[in-house]
Amino acid sequence: MKPIKIILAFMLISELFVSCKKEGETPEVVSPKAENVEIGYANNKQAIRGRDFHFNADILAGDKIQSIQVKILPKAELINSSPWKMEIAWEEFTGLKNANVHKHFTIPVEAPEGKFDFFFIVNDVNGSKLELKEDFQIFDAANMPVDPIVDRDIFSRNDDMVYYMNTYVEDPLVFKKGDKFTARAQIKQIQGDGILYTALIKRTLSHFPETVDKLDLTKAIIISKVEHKDLGPASKVNTYELVNGAISGDDIIIGAEKDGLGSQISGERQWQSGQYNLVILYKNTTFNMSTFKSIPITISY
Repeated sequence: MKPIKIILAFMLISELFVSCKKEGETPEVVSPKAENVEIGYANNKQAIRGRDFHFNADILAGDKIQSIQVKILPKAELINSSPWKMEIAWEEFTGLKNANVHKHFTIPVEAPEGKFDFFFIVNDVNGSKLELKEDFQIFDAANMPVDPIVDRDIFSRNDDMVYYMNTYVEDPLVFKKGDKFTARAQIKQIQGDGILYTALIKRTLSHFPETVDKLDLTKAIIISKVEHKDLGPASKVNTYELVNGAISGDDIIIGAEKDGLGSQISGERQWQSGQYNLVILYKNTTFNMSTFKSIPITISY
């Protein structure tokens, strides 16, 4: 019996030792993490001064988010035209465990052209920190090889104009089953290769693509798709004329069985009454530059 008692006593002492050690240990500090980081449209890490800038990141905190900020600072080893810098902090994420940081802001006109360091910083309430640093460049639009802009957008119902160049001829835009919906868009100041989409997307699907790469064809009813190749400088491309020998359609019947790509309109994409976004997406694949526009419409099916 004595050996058994000795073994039991040893086990008890061991458990007490391990317990004391655990109580005395410093708990592991988990740092915040970031996924799906996009610095600029199509994550091209570029910006044009005086223009809208896109940033996105999905954050998972180690404990909870304390602060989130972006800094654009001059590179120490380079001399820019001025000591300009930009810092932005967002307080609405404080206290959250995870968050989607999807922001648009304007790069000031006075920002100099040049190379910068782009910092994305997440501080955690547990004292840890995430800091991402990327090379970043600011351009003037006049010095860009391409500067894609939605130059013309005209939408009509049964050939009657309802929207023209940022002007609602009819607001809200309401379309019924059987209506012919025509969406005409033109992109200017481009060259090389690229692709242009127009699409209808139900807002209930929570799919809001801002670049061609983010477009989910299982959630979008494609009206038209145009690809171009080897265009010269300062060219245009649109959805409603001959482009490199091919004609792309620019309209769809509300309630059609197939979309502009010939795909069956079913599943999540099937027609329903409700709020939609008409989305124009363009990507210049030669220079990795993108632009987009989204216009709300209503379908009464």
